[in-house]
Amino acid sequence: MASTKLIRKGLRNRMRAIARKKTMKRLSAKPVIKKVDVEELKASFGK
Repeated sequence: MASTKLIRKGLRNRMRAIARKKTMKRLSAKPVIKKVDVEELKASFGK
């Protein structure tokens, strides 16, 4: 008895894995904060 490859199922599984990786990467991404003036921030909270 010959075996067959389930091509569509394999493609669907691969796409699902890629989507999961993209989601994890998007959710764990952190924006880069540059040149923060700490004194200005403290002054704005004091108002």
